[in-house]
Amino acid sequence: MSITAIVGGNWGDEGKGKMTDLLAKKADYVVRFQGGNNAGHTIINKYGKFQLHLLPSGVFSENVINILATGVAVNIEAFLEEYNELISRGVPKPKIMISDRAQIVLPHHILFDKYEEERLGKAKFGSTQSGIAPFYSDKYSKIGIQAIDLFDRESLLKKVERNIEKKNVLLQHLYKKPLLNAKEICDYLYELGTQIRHFVCDTSNELYEALSNGKKILMEGQLGALKDPDHGIYPMTTSSSPLACYAPVGAGVPAKTIENVVTVVKSYSSSVGAGPFVSEIFGEKADELRNLGGDNGEYGATTGRPRRMGWFDVVATKYGCRIQGTTEVALSLLDVLGYLRKIPVCKAYDIDGVITTDFPPTEILNTAKPVVEYLPGWNCDISHIRDFKDLPQEAKDYVTYIEKSIGFPIKYISVGPERDAIIFK
Repeated sequence: MSITAIVGGNWGDEGKGKMTDLLAKKADYVVRFQGGNNAGHTIINKYGKFQLHLLPSGVFSENVINILATGVAVNIEAFLEEYNELISRGVPKPKIMISDRAQIVLPHHILFDKYEEERLGKAKFGSTQSGIAPFYSDKYSKIGIQAIDLFDRESLLKKVERNIEKKNVLLQHLYKKPLLNAKEICDYLYELGTQIRHFVCDTSNELYEALSNGKKILMEGQLGALKDPDHGIYPMTTSSSPLACYAPVGAGVPAKTIENVVTVVKSYSSSVGAGPFVSEIFGEKADELRNLGGDNGEYGATTGRPRRMGWFDVVATKYGCRIQGTTEVALSLLDVLGYLRKIPVCKAYDIDGVITTDFPPTEILNTAKPVVEYLPGWNCDISHIRDFKDLPQEAKDYVTYIEKSIGFPIKYISVGPERDAIIFK
């Protein structure tokens, strides 16, 4: 009776989708427990290359049941678009369930996300403008719309009217934008409800029964520890918790069932969006790493924006792994660093002349400067290697350095974007 959570130890974009796709081969369930379609997981397998934004990364494994749990922000149009694209590209029809208690991203959530970024101007948060912050605002203001609400038109209309009452005041007097029409929104949502009704069920009970029957469950997190609204680089964070300890809440299972936490971290650093980023590099060095990184360069899977680039950050990664409750680490994109003869690593922070390896809150983090150490590079292609002992000594030393520095065991090493480009350490 246990669950493995696959989560990010950095700012997101670590390669969680690949790890979930890999481990899903031996799983019975893959569960998204938070977030929405505001981030993407890139997966390359026998069916091709895919960008998943809302679907769990177990959709390519025919025996897996994929769940959008209660903690997920469900954008129905985005869900249907992704689902239909998979089928059109030859992927066998995946088994999917959506929690009847999951809340729905409304069309005006996306509008308010855009309007607020426009209003903030240079002070904007760098939102993906997917409606996530307004969605969670409504959820915790207790005026959100649950999936189960979509199937009774009369009741749905009343809930939409309540949802938009204050919003129309803001639209008129703050944003100077057209007002919302409750009936139009209700009709739109009711129609979408008919298209997903056969997916909607009590997923918490489904997972409880699965645990009782000894099934293997993977919880798939979105973004990374440093984007957590409580423990990350607040306020430049996401609006739901990407921590493994939130997985039982978002999925509706007992806390004690999360026994294994696979934390995915990059061999270097990248980030999309605003906020402090101590190991960040700029100019030609950043462009070179960005264009070599990822599977097609380091560009946001959801927004297409170029990611901010930096060297491996020991301080941030050690902290991210700690607050995730890491049991084992997956080190991704090691092959990308093969172009370097010397590899810079941010081993500590200099904060007003004081050297520290503790990750501070944002106000102090803004003043931190990187303390950089250089390690020998291997300066060759390692993407074909599948056994740790076959890596160049410099690559093995780099992995060992990271493992000792962060204090958590590295079990998986990714050396390419394909599912099988993995070394088990």
